[in-house]
Amino acid sequence: MAASVQPACLDLHFSGKHPPLLKHNAIFVRCVSSPNVIPEADSISGPPDIINTSRDQRKVVRIAWEKLVRWSRSWRAKAKTDVLERTRKVVVLGGGSFGTAMAAHAARRKEGLEVTMLVRDSFVCQSINENHHNCKYFPEHKLPENVIATTDAKAALLDADYCLHAVPVQFSSLFLEGIAGYVDPGLPFISLSKGLELNTLRMMSQIIPTALKNPRQPFVALSGPSFALELMNNLPTAMVVASKDKKLANAVQQLLASSYLRINTSSDVTGVEIAGALKNVLAIAAGIVDGMNLGNNSMAALVSQGCSEIRWLATKMGAKPTTITGLSGTGDIMLTCFVNLSRNRTVGVRLGSGETLDDILTSMNQVAEGVATAGAVIALAQKYNVKLPVLTAVAKIIDNELTPTKAVLELMNLPQIEEV
Repeated sequence: MAASVQPACLDLHFSGKHPPLLKHNAIFVRCVSSPNVIPEADSISGPPDIINTSRDQRKVVRIAWEKLVRWSRSWRAKAKTDVLERTRKVVVLGGGSFGTAMAAHAARRKEGLEVTMLVRDSFVCQSINENHHNCKYFPEHKLPENVIATTDAKAALLDADYCLHAVPVQFSSLFLEGIAGYVDPGLPFISLSKGLELNTLRMMSQIIPTALKNPRQPFVALSGPSFALELMNNLPTAMVVASKDKKLANAVQQLLASSYLRINTSSDVTGVEIAGALKNVLAIAAGIVDGMNLGNNSMAALVSQGCSEIRWLATKMGAKPTTITGLSGTGDIMLTCFVNLSRNRTVGVRLGSGETLDDILTSMNQVAEGVATAGAVIALAQKYNVKLPVLTAVAKIIDNELTPTKAVLELMNLPQIEEV
């Protein structure tokens, strides 16, 4: 009969210097025993210098964190608040889910701030004013009492200090042309809308000044990982405001930043806008992969390829690569591609499951911008001579010229390439 093996923890003794691996670990213990035996805590031993290294490392981490906290407190103490103090009224154009969430957020920034939502639906307008609920999109969430609604564009825009534009891209030109007479030429527009105008390939930074007939209308693009429901629930996230006017970007940052919403600034308007538009198309592709049950490997490979395609086109258009890897690029892409709250991803899941696009769109009460944007993206790719296999496949599927199954086959048979 074989003798039983008693667990024995071995002391570590080395001559000369410790191996590099041990120098970077808190404690190294080698235990000779059966696989299921775990040594008692008081049996763990090691050379004193290794244990002291562990303590030194913890001290370094503690000091680094304390420095970070002190820097943050110092910065907050110096942060200006004059923009928020001066702001009396913010108007929100559009009564959809994201417009409503941002209206509620702005209203919570200051008790006396008037936030007026310009909505089309008189029933939604009444619900907001009488019950403080958007009955269509957030029936369970109470809005701050300083959020009011109107269907009168003139009244909504009167004396506004800032305008949050939350009308879907494809309807923005016509909508803005209809209210242009009431818009002050110096009113800053903060665009929440993501996408490309189908026939013109324009972004919101081009649509707004053209529709308002004012090429100098102040403009800011707001983008980043931000589902409306989570904003309504005050869950923490971070976004980017981009403007050619640095002072305006800083002012909007001051207006919107809070304890649960970080706001970074950027001058790369093109990068922020194109990333926000293209990620919706990529989200449809990610949904198709999920709907076809192609697995996690396929999902990761597809989204990685899609990120590269977005970077290729965006940089050709003049965007900074760092913008595409930042909050408004990779941050928003991850959220939209991987989370079920995404409208565009939902469209893709249902397409991958075999439903027709017409049936999907008929059943939705919100706009999935990626559907209209897909065709515009391909036109842009041709204009800038960029190959976008994944995004092109999405456009073909939406046009009913390619099935999801055939698209996967064609994409997998593309020439093997060298990564650059």
